[in-house]
Amino acid sequence: MSPEKTSTAGSPSELDGHAAPHSSNGEHDSAHSTNSLNHDNEKATNYPNAAPDGGFRAWMVAAGSATIFFCTLGLSNSFGIFQEYYMTHQLQGQSASNISWIGSTQSFLQFFTGMLAGPLFDRHGALIMYPAAVLYVFALMMLSLCSKYWHFMLVQGILMGLVQGFLQIPAFAAVAQYFDKKRAAALGLAVAGSSVGGVIMPIILSKLFNNSPISFGWSVRIVGFIALFFMTFAVISVKPRVPPRKTKLFLLDPWKQTRFLMFTVALFIIFVGMFTPNFYLPTYAVSKGMGAALAGYLIAIINATSTFGRIVPGILADKYGNLNTFSIGSIATGVIVFCLTSATDNAGIIVYAVFFGLGSGTIMSGAAASLSRCAPDPSEVGTYMGMGMAVAGVGALIGPPINGAIVGATGNFFAVSMFSGAITVAGGLFAFTIKTTDKAGLWGKA
Repeated sequence: MSPEKTSTAGSPSELDGHAAPHSSNGEHDSAHSTNSLNHDNEKATNYPNAAPDGGFRAWMVAAGSATIFFCTLGLSNSFGIFQEYYMTHQLQGQSASNISWIGSTQSFLQFFTGMLAGPLFDRHGALIMYPAAVLYVFALMMLSLCSKYWHFMLVQGILMGLVQGFLQIPAFAAVAQYFDKKRAAALGLAVAGSSVGGVIMPIILSKLFNNSPISFGWSVRIVGFIALFFMTFAVISVKPRVPPRKTKLFLLDPWKQTRFLMFTVALFIIFVGMFTPNFYLPTYAVSKGMGAALAGYLIAIINATSTFGRIVPGILADKYGNLNTFSIGSIATGVIVFCLTSATDNAGIIVYAVFFGLGSGTIMSGAAASLSRCAPDPSEVGTYMGMGMAVAGVGALIGPPINGAIVGATGNFFAVSMFSGAITVAGGLFAFTIKTTDKAGLWGKA
Protein backbone atom coordinates (compact mmCIF):
# COMPACT_ATOMS: atom_id res chain seq x y z
CA MET A 1 0.00 0.00 0.00
CA SER A 2 1.43 3.38 -0.92
CA PRO A 3 1.98 6.29 1.47
CA GLU A 4 -0.37 8.40 -0.63
CA LYS A 5 -3.26 6.06 0.14
CA THR A 6 -2.33 6.07 3.79
CA SER A 7 -2.47 9.84 3.81
CA THR A 8 -5.87 9.79 2.15
CA ALA A 9 -7.34 7.41 4.73
CA GLY A 10 -6.06 9.53 7.58
CA SER A 11 -4.13 8.42 10.63
CA PRO A 12 -5.55 8.66 14.15
CA SER A 13 -3.83 11.96 14.78
CA GLU A 14 -5.11 13.37 11.50
CA LEU A 15 -8.63 12.31 12.40
CA ASP A 16 -8.22 14.24 15.64
CA GLY A 17 -7.16 17.33 13.72
CA HIS A 18 -3.38 17.02 14.18
CA ALA A 19 -0.70 16.33 11.56
CA ALA A 20 0.92 12.90 11.65
CA PRO A 21 4.69 12.68 11.80
CA HIS A 22 6.19 11.45 8.49
CA SER A 23 7.15 7.78 8.38
CA SER A 24 9.31 6.12 5.80
CA ASN A 25 7.27 2.94 6.26
CA GLY A 26 3.95 3.66 4.58
CA GLU A 27 2.59 0.19 5.24
CA HIS A 28 3.24 0.59 8.97
CA ASP A 29 1.33 3.89 9.03
CA SER A 30 -1.53 2.35 7.06
CA ALA A 31 -1.77 -0.66 9.35
CA HIS A 32 -1.72 1.59 12.41
CA SER A 33 -4.50 3.73 10.94
CA THR A 34 -6.58 0.70 9.97
CA ASN A 35 -6.24 -0.86 13.43
CA SER A 36 -7.30 2.40 15.09
CA LEU A 37 -10.32 2.76 12.83
CA ASN A 38 -11.29 -0.86 13.45
CA HIS A 39 -11.07 -0.19 17.19
CA ASP A 40 -13.33 2.84 16.81
CA ASN A 41 -15.81 0.79 14.78
CA GLU A 42 -15.77 -1.91 17.45
CA LYS A 43 -16.59 0.66 20.12
CA ALA A 44 -19.44 1.98 17.98
CA THR A 45 -20.75 -1.55 17.52
CA ASN A 46 -20.69 -2.12 21.26
CA TYR A 47 -23.02 0.87 21.67
CA PRO A 48 -26.25 -0.18 19.93
CA ASN A 49 -27.43 3.06 18.35
CA ALA A 50 -30.10 1.63 16.06
CA ALA A 51 -33.21 0.15 17.68
CA PRO A 52 -33.97 -3.31 16.23
CA ASP A 53 -37.72 -2.60 15.91
CA GLY A 54 -38.44 -6.29 16.40
CA GLY A 55 -36.82 -9.66 16.99
CA PHE A 56 -37.07 -12.15 19.84
CA ARG A 57 -35.29 -10.02 22.45
CA ALA A 58 -37.34 -6.90 21.68
CA TRP A 59 -40.69 -8.70 21.78
CA MET A 60 -39.72 -10.50 25.00
CA VAL A 61 -39.16 -7.10 26.59
CA ALA A 62 -42.56 -5.95 25.31
CA ALA A 63 -44.18 -9.13 26.69
CA GLY A 64 -42.50 -8.71 30.07
CA SER A 65 -43.61 -5.08 30.18
CA ALA A 66 -47.16 -6.15 29.35
CA THR A 67 -47.18 -8.48 32.38
CA ILE A 68 -46.04 -5.60 34.58
CA PHE A 69 -48.91 -3.43 33.36
CA PHE A 70 -51.27 -6.41 33.74
CA CYS A 71 -50.50 -6.58 37.47
CA THR A 72 -50.07 -2.90 38.29
CA LEU A 73 -51.98 -0.48 36.08
CA GLY A 74 -54.57 -3.17 35.39
CA LEU A 75 -55.34 -3.41 39.09
CA SER A 76 -55.26 0.33 39.80
CA ASN A 77 -57.59 0.88 36.82
CA SER A 78 -59.99 -1.47 38.63
CA PHE A 79 -60.27 0.73 41.72
CA GLY A 80 -63.95 1.29 41.02
CA ILE A 81 -64.54 -2.30 42.19
CA PHE A 82 -62.75 -1.60 45.46
CA GLN A 83 -64.53 1.76 45.83
CA GLU A 84 -67.98 0.19 45.54
CA TYR A 85 -67.06 -2.67 47.90
CA TYR A 86 -65.44 -0.46 50.54
CA MET A 87 -68.49 1.85 50.65
CA THR A 88 -70.71 -1.06 51.70
CA HIS A 89 -68.27 -3.06 53.82
CA GLN A 90 -65.04 -2.12 55.66
CA LEU A 91 -65.37 1.64 55.06
CA GLN A 92 -69.13 1.97 55.32
CA GLY A 93 -69.91 5.48 56.48
CA GLN A 94 -66.95 7.06 54.69
CA SER A 95 -67.81 9.47 51.87
CA ALA A 96 -67.12 8.63 48.24
CA SER A 97 -64.60 11.47 48.15
CA ASN A 98 -62.66 10.13 51.15
CA ILE A 99 -62.47 6.61 49.72
CA SER A 100 -61.44 7.91 46.31
CA TRP A 101 -58.39 9.49 47.95
CA ILE A 102 -57.02 5.95 48.36
CA GLY A 103 -57.22 5.25 44.64
CA SER A 104 -56.10 8.72 43.58
CA THR A 105 -53.08 8.53 45.91
CA GLN A 106 -52.15 5.22 44.31
CA SER A 107 -52.59 6.67 40.81
CA PHE A 108 -50.57 9.76 41.71
CA LEU A 109 -47.65 7.90 43.28
CA GLN A 110 -47.38 5.35 40.46
CA PHE A 111 -46.63 8.28 38.16
CA PHE A 112 -44.87 10.65 40.58
CA THR A 113 -42.21 8.11 41.57
CA GLY A 114 -41.17 8.20 37.92
CA MET A 115 -39.24 11.34 38.86
CA LEU A 116 -36.77 9.00 40.57
CA ALA A 117 -37.50 5.67 38.86
CA GLY A 118 -36.78 6.97 35.35
CA PRO A 119 -33.30 8.36 36.09
CA LEU A 120 -32.43 5.29 38.19
CA PHE A 121 -33.38 3.01 35.29
CA ASP A 122 -31.19 5.02 32.94
CA ARG A 123 -28.28 4.72 35.39
CA HIS A 124 -28.73 1.17 36.77
CA GLY A 125 -30.98 -0.68 34.35
CA ALA A 126 -33.45 -3.35 35.46
CA LEU A 127 -31.89 -3.79 38.92
CA ILE A 128 -34.37 -1.32 40.39
CA MET A 129 -37.26 -3.57 39.37
CA TYR A 130 -36.29 -6.54 41.54
CA PRO A 131 -37.07 -5.08 45.00
CA ALA A 132 -40.11 -3.30 43.56
CA ALA A 133 -41.60 -6.58 42.31
CA VAL A 134 -41.13 -8.21 45.72
CA LEU A 135 -42.65 -5.23 47.53
CA TYR A 136 -45.65 -5.14 45.20
CA VAL A 137 -46.58 -8.75 45.98
CA PHE A 138 -45.96 -8.04 49.67
CA ALA A 139 -48.31 -5.02 49.51
CA LEU A 140 -51.10 -7.15 48.03
CA MET A 141 -50.73 -9.66 50.86
CA MET A 142 -50.85 -6.83 53.40
CA LEU A 143 -53.95 -5.38 51.70
CA SER A 144 -55.75 -8.64 52.47
CA LEU A 145 -55.33 -7.86 56.19
CA CYS A 146 -56.59 -4.25 56.11
CA SER A 147 -59.75 -3.24 57.95
CA LYS A 148 -59.51 0.50 58.71
CA TYR A 149 -59.30 3.57 56.49
CA TRP A 150 -55.69 4.34 57.39
CA HIS A 151 -54.73 0.72 56.70
CA PHE A 152 -56.06 0.97 53.14
CA MET A 153 -54.48 4.37 52.57
CA LEU A 154 -51.08 3.20 53.81
CA VAL A 155 -51.01 -0.09 51.89
CA GLN A 156 -53.13 0.39 48.76
CA GLY A 157 -52.68 4.12 48.38
CA ILE A 158 -49.06 4.72 49.39
CA LEU A 159 -47.06 1.46 49.33
CA MET A 160 -48.61 0.01 46.18
CA GLY A 161 -48.46 3.37 44.43
CA LEU A 162 -44.78 3.86 45.25
CA VAL A 163 -43.59 0.48 44.03
CA GLN A 164 -45.77 0.60 40.89
CA GLY A 165 -43.74 3.56 39.66
CA PHE A 166 -40.50 1.58 39.95
CA LEU A 167 -42.05 -1.13 37.78
CA GLN A 168 -44.04 0.84 35.20
CA ILE A 169 -41.55 3.56 34.22
CA PRO A 170 -38.73 1.04 33.55
CA ALA A 171 -41.21 -1.03 31.52
CA PHE A 172 -42.11 2.02 29.42
CA ALA A 173 -38.47 3.01 28.93
CA ALA A 174 -37.21 -0.48 28.08
CA VAL A 175 -39.77 -0.93 25.29
CA ALA A 176 -38.95 2.52 23.90
CA GLN A 177 -35.25 1.58 23.70
CA TYR A 178 -35.97 -1.46 21.51
CA PHE A 179 -38.37 0.22 19.08
CA ASP A 180 -38.16 3.34 16.95
CA LYS A 181 -40.31 3.23 13.80
CA LYS A 182 -42.75 0.87 15.54
CA ARG A 183 -42.46 2.49 18.97
CA ALA A 184 -46.05 3.65 19.41
CA ALA A 185 -47.38 0.26 18.31
CA ALA A 186 -45.01 -1.61 20.63
CA LEU A 187 -45.87 0.62 23.58
CA GLY A 188 -49.55 0.17 22.77
CA LEU A 189 -49.14 -3.61 22.87
CA ALA A 190 -47.23 -3.41 26.16
CA VAL A 191 -49.73 -1.10 27.85
CA ALA A 192 -52.53 -3.32 26.52
CA GLY A 193 -51.41 -5.65 29.30
CA SER A 194 -53.09 -3.22 31.68
CA SER A 195 -56.31 -3.59 29.70
CA VAL A 196 -56.16 -7.38 29.92
CA GLY A 197 -55.43 -7.10 33.63
CA GLY A 198 -58.23 -4.59 33.91
CA VAL A 199 -60.59 -7.18 32.41
CA ILE A 200 -59.51 -10.20 34.41
CA MET A 201 -58.93 -8.52 37.78
CA PRO A 202 -62.38 -6.86 38.08
CA ILE A 203 -64.14 -10.07 37.03
CA ILE A 204 -62.20 -12.08 39.61
CA LEU A 205 -62.73 -9.49 42.33
CA SER A 206 -66.40 -8.88 41.52
CA LYS A 207 -67.10 -12.61 41.54
CA LEU A 208 -65.23 -13.16 44.79
CA PHE A 209 -66.58 -10.04 46.52
CA ASN A 210 -70.25 -10.47 45.58
CA ASN A 211 -70.97 -14.12 44.82
CA SER A 212 -68.51 -16.18 46.81
CA PRO A 213 -68.10 -17.50 50.35
CA ILE A 214 -64.41 -16.58 50.09
CA SER A 215 -63.49 -13.69 52.37
CA PHE A 216 -62.12 -10.31 51.27
CA GLY A 217 -58.72 -11.36 52.58
CA TRP A 218 -58.45 -14.50 50.49
CA SER A 219 -59.92 -12.74 47.46
CA VAL A 220 -57.02 -10.27 47.52
CA ARG A 221 -54.47 -13.00 48.29
CA ILE A 222 -55.54 -14.87 45.15
CA VAL A 223 -54.75 -11.72 43.17
CA GLY A 224 -51.42 -11.54 44.99
CA PHE A 225 -50.45 -15.05 43.88
CA ILE A 226 -51.39 -14.19 40.30
CA ALA A 227 -49.14 -11.12 40.54
CA LEU A 228 -46.28 -13.24 41.93
CA PHE A 229 -46.33 -15.47 38.84
CA PHE A 230 -46.38 -12.62 36.33
CA MET A 231 -43.81 -10.49 38.19
CA THR A 232 -41.36 -13.39 38.10
CA PHE A 233 -41.62 -13.53 34.31
CA ALA A 234 -41.34 -9.73 34.05
CA VAL A 235 -38.10 -9.30 36.00
CA ILE A 236 -36.50 -12.08 33.95
CA SER A 237 -37.49 -10.67 30.55
CA VAL A 238 -37.34 -6.85 30.87
CA LYS A 239 -33.77 -5.66 30.23
CA PRO A 240 -32.44 -2.35 28.87
CA ARG A 241 -30.89 -2.26 25.39
CA VAL A 242 -28.42 0.60 25.77
CA PRO A 243 -25.58 0.86 28.31
CA PRO A 244 -26.28 2.90 31.47
CA ARG A 245 -25.60 6.59 31.06
CA LYS A 246 -22.73 7.98 33.13
CA THR A 247 -23.97 11.55 33.53
CA LYS A 248 -25.54 12.90 36.71
CA LEU A 249 -28.70 11.25 38.00
CA PHE A 250 -31.11 14.17 37.52
CA LEU A 251 -31.14 16.16 34.29
CA LEU A 252 -32.33 19.73 33.85
CA ASP A 253 -32.50 19.51 30.05
CA PRO A 254 -36.12 18.23 29.95
CA TRP A 255 -37.32 21.38 31.70
CA LYS A 256 -35.63 23.53 29.04
CA GLN A 257 -37.43 21.82 26.14
CA THR A 258 -40.64 23.54 25.02
CA ARG A 259 -42.22 20.41 23.53
CA PHE A 260 -41.64 18.40 26.72
CA LEU A 261 -43.01 21.15 28.97
CA MET A 262 -46.13 21.70 26.88
CA PHE A 263 -46.91 18.00 26.61
CA THR A 264 -46.45 17.51 30.36
CA VAL A 265 -48.93 20.32 31.07
CA ALA A 266 -51.42 18.83 28.58
CA LEU A 267 -51.13 15.40 30.20
CA PHE A 268 -51.63 16.92 33.67
CA ILE A 269 -54.86 18.59 32.53
CA ILE A 270 -56.14 15.38 30.94
CA PHE A 271 -55.35 13.31 34.05
CA VAL A 272 -57.53 15.62 36.17
CA GLY A 273 -60.62 14.67 34.19
CA MET A 274 -60.16 11.33 32.44
CA PHE A 275 -60.31 8.95 35.42
CA THR A 276 -63.88 9.82 36.46
CA PRO A 277 -65.56 6.75 34.87
CA ASN A 278 -62.83 4.45 36.21
CA PHE A 279 -63.67 5.58 39.74
CA TYR A 280 -67.38 6.36 39.63
CA LEU A 281 -69.09 4.47 36.81
CA PRO A 282 -69.99 1.44 39.01
CA THR A 283 -71.39 3.76 41.70
CA TYR A 284 -73.35 5.72 39.09
CA ALA A 285 -74.71 2.48 37.61
CA VAL A 286 -75.89 1.23 41.01
CA SER A 287 -77.64 4.58 41.58
CA LYS A 288 -79.53 3.95 38.32
CA GLY A 289 -80.74 0.54 39.46
CA MET A 290 -78.04 -1.75 38.11
CA GLY A 291 -77.18 -4.70 40.36
CA ALA A 292 -73.85 -4.57 42.18
CA ALA A 293 -72.60 -7.73 40.47
CA LEU A 294 -73.30 -6.40 36.96
CA ALA A 295 -71.91 -2.97 37.88
CA GLY A 296 -68.70 -4.72 38.87
CA TYR A 297 -68.26 -5.85 35.28
CA LEU A 298 -68.35 -2.29 33.92
CA ILE A 299 -64.67 -1.71 34.72
CA ALA A 300 -63.86 -4.98 32.96
CA ILE A 301 -65.81 -3.79 29.90
CA ILE A 302 -63.92 -0.47 29.89
CA ASN A 303 -60.58 -2.24 30.08
CA ALA A 304 -61.53 -4.87 27.47
CA THR A 305 -62.40 -2.25 24.87
CA SER A 306 -59.41 -0.10 25.83
CA THR A 307 -57.23 -2.97 24.56
CA PHE A 308 -58.24 -1.96 21.04
CA GLY A 309 -57.96 1.68 22.06
CA ARG A 310 -54.32 1.15 22.95
CA ILE A 311 -53.18 -1.09 20.09
CA VAL A 312 -54.96 0.36 17.03
CA PRO A 313 -54.12 4.04 17.75
CA GLY A 314 -50.52 2.96 18.42
CA ILE A 315 -50.29 1.51 14.92
CA LEU A 316 -51.90 4.65 13.49
CA ALA A 317 -49.55 6.87 15.52
CA ASP A 318 -46.49 5.34 13.87
CA LYS A 319 -48.00 6.24 10.49
CA TYR A 320 -49.70 9.58 11.15
CA GLY A 321 -47.87 10.94 14.22
CA ASN A 322 -48.02 10.49 17.98
CA LEU A 323 -49.42 13.92 18.79
CA ASN A 324 -52.12 13.61 16.14
CA THR A 325 -53.55 10.37 17.51
CA PHE A 326 -53.04 11.39 21.14
CA SER A 327 -54.86 14.71 20.69
CA ILE A 328 -57.78 13.18 18.81
CA GLY A 329 -58.09 10.36 21.35
CA SER A 330 -58.04 12.80 24.28
CA ILE A 331 -60.68 15.07 22.78
CA ALA A 332 -62.88 12.07 21.97
CA THR A 333 -62.50 10.80 25.54
CA GLY A 334 -63.58 14.17 26.92
CA VAL A 335 -66.68 14.20 24.72
CA ILE A 336 -67.56 10.70 25.96
CA VAL A 337 -67.15 11.79 29.59
CA PHE A 338 -69.60 14.64 28.86
CA CYS A 339 -72.22 12.02 27.96
CA LEU A 340 -72.11 10.07 31.25
CA THR A 341 -75.57 11.04 32.50
CA SER A 342 -77.13 10.39 29.08
CA ALA A 343 -76.83 6.67 29.87
CA THR A 344 -79.76 5.94 32.19
CA ASP A 345 -80.45 2.20 31.89
CA ASN A 346 -78.36 -0.96 31.95
CA ALA A 347 -77.94 -1.20 28.17
CA GLY A 348 -77.02 2.46 27.83
CA ILE A 349 -74.46 2.30 30.64
CA ILE A 350 -72.82 -0.79 29.13
CA VAL A 351 -72.58 0.91 25.71
CA TYR A 352 -71.12 3.96 27.44
CA ALA A 353 -68.44 1.78 29.07
CA VAL A 354 -67.53 0.36 25.64
CA PHE A 355 -67.05 3.78 24.06
CA PHE A 356 -65.15 5.19 27.02
CA GLY A 357 -62.74 2.26 26.89
CA LEU A 358 -62.11 2.78 23.17
CA GLY A 359 -61.38 6.48 23.64
CA SER A 360 -59.39 6.43 26.87
CA GLY A 361 -57.15 3.60 25.70
CA THR A 362 -55.38 6.04 23.40
CA ILE A 363 -54.15 8.26 26.21
CA MET A 364 -51.71 6.15 28.23
CA SER A 365 -49.87 4.49 25.33
CA GLY A 366 -49.92 7.76 23.39
CA ALA A 367 -48.47 9.65 26.35
CA ALA A 368 -45.61 7.18 26.70
CA ALA A 369 -44.76 7.35 23.00
CA SER A 370 -44.91 11.16 22.89
CA LEU A 371 -42.72 11.61 25.98
CA SER A 372 -40.15 9.13 24.70
CA ARG A 373 -39.83 11.16 21.49
CA CYS A 374 -38.73 14.16 23.57
CA ALA A 375 -35.56 12.36 24.70
CA PRO A 376 -32.57 13.20 22.45
CA ASP A 377 -30.73 10.00 23.42
CA PRO A 378 -31.97 6.43 24.13
CA SER A 379 -30.11 6.43 27.45
CA GLU A 380 -32.30 9.34 28.64
CA VAL A 381 -35.71 7.90 27.73
CA GLY A 382 -36.44 6.77 31.29
CA THR A 383 -35.64 10.21 32.68
CA TYR A 384 -37.88 12.08 30.24
CA MET A 385 -40.78 9.65 30.63
CA GLY A 386 -40.44 9.50 34.41
CA MET A 387 -40.33 13.26 34.87
CA GLY A 388 -43.25 13.87 32.54
CA MET A 389 -45.42 11.22 34.16
CA ALA A 390 -44.50 12.53 37.62
CA VAL A 391 -45.91 15.99 36.95
CA ALA A 392 -48.96 14.58 35.17
CA GLY A 393 -49.56 12.29 38.14
CA VAL A 394 -50.55 15.30 40.25
CA GLY A 395 -53.63 15.53 38.03
CA ALA A 396 -54.48 11.91 38.83
CA LEU A 397 -54.16 12.77 42.53
CA ILE A 398 -56.50 15.75 42.66
CA GLY A 399 -59.03 14.79 39.96
CA PRO A 400 -61.01 11.95 41.60
CA PRO A 401 -61.41 13.65 45.01
CA ILE A 402 -62.58 16.85 43.32
CA ASN A 403 -65.10 14.81 41.36
CA GLY A 404 -66.17 13.01 44.54
CA ALA A 405 -66.69 16.35 46.28
CA ILE A 406 -68.82 17.55 43.35
CA VAL A 407 -70.97 14.41 43.58
CA GLY A 408 -71.33 14.90 47.33
CA ALA A 409 -72.28 18.56 46.96
CA THR A 410 -74.78 18.13 44.12
CA GLY A 411 -76.14 14.66 44.89
CA ASN A 412 -75.91 13.65 41.21
CA PHE A 413 -73.38 13.01 38.44
CA PHE A 414 -74.35 15.70 35.91
CA ALA A 415 -72.01 18.40 37.22
CA VAL A 416 -69.08 16.01 37.52
CA SER A 417 -69.52 14.81 33.93
CA MET A 418 -69.51 18.43 32.71
CA PHE A 419 -66.43 19.32 34.73
CA SER A 420 -64.40 16.22 33.84
CA GLY A 421 -65.42 16.29 30.19
CA ALA A 422 -64.45 19.95 29.80
CA ILE A 423 -61.08 19.42 31.48
CA THR A 424 -60.23 16.41 29.31
CA VAL A 425 -61.22 18.16 26.07
CA ALA A 426 -59.16 21.20 27.08
CA GLY A 427 -56.11 19.00 27.63
CA GLY A 428 -56.55 17.35 24.24
CA LEU A 429 -56.84 20.71 22.48
CA PHE A 430 -53.73 21.99 24.26
CA ALA A 431 -51.83 18.86 23.19
CA PHE A 432 -52.79 19.61 19.59
CA THR A 433 -51.28 23.11 19.81
CA ILE A 434 -47.88 21.55 20.66
CA LYS A 435 -47.62 20.78 16.95
CA THR A 436 -46.92 24.47 16.35
CA THR A 437 -43.45 23.84 17.84
CA ASP A 438 -42.76 21.04 15.34
CA LYS A 439 -41.24 21.61 11.91
CA ALA A 440 -44.08 19.57 10.37
CA GLY A 441 -46.49 22.31 11.39
CA LEU A 442 -50.02 22.19 12.76
CA TRP A 443 -51.38 19.87 10.06
CA GLY A 444 -48.31 17.70 9.50
CA LYS A 445 -47.22 14.37 10.99
CA ALA A 446 -45.99 14.96 14.55
